[in-house]
Amino acid sequence: MSTAAGLKRAAYAAMERRADAIASLSDELMRTPEPGYAEYATAARFGSWLEDLGLTPRTGLAGTGVAAVLRGRDDGPRIALVGELDALALPEHPLADPATGAAHACGHHAQIAAVAGAALGLREVMAELDGSVALIAAPAEELGDADALLDAAAGAPGGADGPDGAERADRAEFPVGKAELLRTGAFDGVDMALLAHTGRGGGPRFSVGDTLNGSCLVRARFGGRSAHAGSTPWLGVNALKAATLAAHAIDAQREAFPEDESVRVNYLVTGGGSALGSVPSSAVLHAMVRAAGVDALRRAAETVARCARAGALALGARVETDTLLAYLPLHPAPALDDVVARNAGPVVGDAPTARGRHLGACTDMGDLAHVMPVSHPYCGGAAGDHHSTDYRVVDHRAAAVEPALYLAGTVVDLLCDGAAEARRVLRETPPRMSVPEYLDLRRSITRRRTWEET
Repeated sequence: MSTAAGLKRAAYAAMERRADAIASLSDELMRTPEPGYAEYATAARFGSWLEDLGLTPRTGLAGTGVAAVLRGRDDGPRIALVGELDALALPEHPLADPATGAAHACGHHAQIAAVAGAALGLREVMAELDGSVALIAAPAEELGDADALLDAAAGAPGGADGPDGAERADRAEFPVGKAELLRTGAFDGVDMALLAHTGRGGGPRFSVGDTLNGSCLVRARFGGRSAHAGSTPWLGVNALKAATLAAHAIDAQREAFPEDESVRVNYLVTGGGSALGSVPSSAVLHAMVRAAGVDALRRAAETVARCARAGALALGARVETDTLLAYLPLHPAPALDDVVARNAGPVVGDAPTARGRHLGACTDMGDLAHVMPVSHPYCGGAAGDHHSTDYRVVDHRAAAVEPALYLAGTVVDLLCDGAAEARRVLRETPPRMSVPEYLDLRRSITRRRTWEET
């Protein structure tokens, strides 16, 4: 029987022989960005890579997702290596698609290349591992158009306009892909999951154990009454001023959010019409609410909705609020993070590393973390800040090849010797909830309410 060290050497050698191809795949995908739930070319390219490895991928999962399985010598634990297919909407980015405005300003292309590279190496050693590996390309990690998502959610199971359990074949129920993959069963049989994400420029070459916020979208649509702004303004109800008061109320709440809940609220007020001579009869406040825990997220979202009601009450306006859960907070599994860190150390060498930070961003790996152990390490190779026009991967080895190496090494450690390490991780990290409980939680947060001062 080969040792874990020997199996890693064989897997690493196979990946190093094709390191240029892994890096080239990352660069190729960076230059062909696609928006969420429409990543057809990216999914096809990943699928063709898997087919070249002799695998038979399943396609069309949650619309565009792709999955294949590398099988070991028995039916031990199954580990998912996950990459994200989509780019985000950033039309001003130099590498944005001119037709869709999508740009890879978050490094998802490198994740796909890392999973593809790890698959190449693991194929060489699976016959001596006790379990299996699911290779999953997930759609739609980034949020799409907020209004479209909120309108769709109003008719979703648990939403105001749709019966619980209603199936809609024409679109996804959830705004992010891993939630949809969980709902449709693509993660059935998976015991734990790993995803390596590029960090921001100037950050550590490797970080693991970081926690991230969850988030909700809140939209408040204010309705007033138009009137002549000069002659008879008292006959009108100024919806824009109602929205502005709501925004001031949100700002007044900031010091009331406990520091350990990491609450952040970003908002945008739009509308009010274009005629200065009329009292504005409509306005909209959009807010992104983030927090480190589910209960804190619920409270913060309700605070924003309450502020919207206050603005409407003050002006005598009508307001309709929609709340949509976007991401659950990410709390990775320390036992799994330990195995990843042990494998990343030799790969990144003396480069700067970090562990256990709290980051204000969000990811739907947080959704997976509620139903299985996950690890979400950050890697190097990027310049600029996430979601900005100057963000891009400049070192594809650091962003794709290095993660491929330590993800494959982690799998070897987990599944060799009767999968003892994987079984230890599972013992030490019981899931927070079942998939049905998770789906109930998601649906319970999404809601529509209307208030009108008469």
